[in-house]
Amino acid sequence: MEVKISVVVITYNEEKNIGRCLTSVKGVADDIVVVDSYSSDDTEKICREHGARFIQHTFHSHIDQKNWAINQAKYPHILSLDADESLSERLKESVLAAKSNWEYDGYFFNRLTNYCGEWIRHTTWYPSRKLRLWDSRKGKWGGINPHDKYLLDKGAVKKFLKGDLLHYSYYNISEHVKQLNSFSSIQANAYFEKGRKASYLSIILHTGWRFFKEYFLRLGILDGHYGLIISKNSAHETFLKYSKLRNYWIEARRK
Repeated sequence: MEVKISVVVITYNEEKNIGRCLTSVKGVADDIVVVDSYSSDDTEKICREHGARFIQHTFHSHIDQKNWAINQAKYPHILSLDADESLSERLKESVLAAKSNWEYDGYFFNRLTNYCGEWIRHTTWYPSRKLRLWDSRKGKWGGINPHDKYLLDKGAVKKFLKGDLLHYSYYNISEHVKQLNSFSSIQANAYFEKGRKASYLSIILHTGWRFFKEYFLRLGILDGHYGLIISKNSAHETFLKYSKLRNYWIEARRK
């Protein structure tokens, strides 16, 4: 069965990335909707130049925003991308093939990340499989903010597509450090709301395990200088997440 595809993207001040993202889906998208959190840069101008429907909506969380965005799409078959992502030519071919002969409820593929100008082919960053093409009547966004993921309904079937989703993550290390501080706060708050706790020992064990896993088990060592930085920063984000979680409980007891 041939289907029409709506490409859905959420944005906030993404003038650096959004043009590349939207260019990559030309020939794939029958509808492009961008849900923006009131950007102050040229994001809107660039989106409209690419023929996207541009809708502004207050951001509450990644999960809420993406579920709301799905409802703005014209078609139920969704290709969901972040503004800093784009389709490789091989993945574009695979998506077009799935579009012309839709047989599954969802399709997933590998994401390849560019970090400070270098492609990272190890650590948990690659292969990082993402479910981004699906029938929106068969699931919804879930997970734990800010690391959302699309959850297909029980019994839904999915297929792996060849080709990489290209992810242009951080242009410098300072951006990464700023983001991991922000994300660790969001994760710690989400854990706190779920009643999870963290001891001194768990902080140490989780942090040490994360570095060992990234650098040695997932071969970050083979990515050289940036493999070391990513492994170290991933461990630091884990340290911050559980440390902030512990601090939330300390503050709650004081109150």
